[in-house]
Amino acid sequence: MRTDSRLSRMLHALIHMDRHDGALTSEHLAQMLSTNAVVVRRTMAGLRDQGLVRSEKGHGGGWALSRGLSEITLLDIYRALGDPRLFAIGLADDAPSCLVEQAVNAAVADTLSAAEALVIARFGEVTLADIARDFDARFAVVMKGREA
Repeated sequence: MRTDSRLSRMLHALIHMDRHDGALTSEHLAQMLSTNAVVVRRTMAGLRDQGLVRSEKGHGGGWALSRGLSEITLLDIYRALGDPRLFAIGLADDAPSCLVEQAVNAAVADTLSAAEALVIARFGEVTLADIARDFDARFAVVMKGREA
């Protein structure tokens, strides 16, 4: 089963956008993410609709952040992507009248619901600034290692 990496990819792109002086084109972002510029434009449009990015027209135009990294949470990006499914695990529906299947589905649904609530809550606590700080720390370690 293929995983949905849109959240991770957009977080990656947004941090690069923050570090770049000026807007980044869809083509530039697409090359960086190894995807098609149309996919980038479609995804960025959803982020724009949520007020997270803006598009700039003309020479030097492209996509830029509308807010600072500390004002954007993982939950904001997750919601802008349309609340993609978090888990690949699903409920059985082969025999809806089977009492065993009903009991299993109830237990699995309750567990998945609780787990999803935890993930969503944590997404609301983590900002892009938190991720950028982690990147900065990792980068500093790499650079220090190169100096030695």
